[in-house]
Amino acid sequence: MSRFSFVLLSVLVAACSAFAPSSHLSTVTREQTSFSTSDPFQLNAVEDYPDSETYWEDEYPPSKVLGPIMSKMPSGLLGALSIVFLAMLGASISGSAALQQEPGAMSNGSWVKWYYILGSFGGPLAWGTHVAAWIQRKNGM
Repeated sequence: MSRFSFVLLSVLVAACSAFAPSSHLSTVTREQTSFSTSDPFQLNAVEDYPDSETYWEDEYPPSKVLGPIMSKMPSGLLGALSIVFLAMLGASISGSAALQQEPGAMSNGSWVKWYYILGSFGGPLAWGTHVAAWIQRKNGM
């Protein structure tokens, strides 16, 4: 197996394990504490947030789920950022496609440019800022 295949497989396994169901460690630690409390390697689960901060009843979440910076940004600015990121993605795809048409570009990899790779992050960023703009608009900002 080549190194690239190994790295690709490792990334795939890591990404899949992020979505695997997990058990509640707090129930396991409560059961373990009743047996031995002096175990130095005991696993203790810590909850960072109470349930009220990550759960909502409405159609849309509160603005605080966007974090300290984006929760204060108006929806119009987030929408404009989304358009900028989408334009970056479009420019990256079209520029890369134009370089692929050059003779021998596919054999020597001359069509791969760092700024087109950087521009390819515009897609996920455009989607994220679009959703953030929708949340802010629903919350009246």
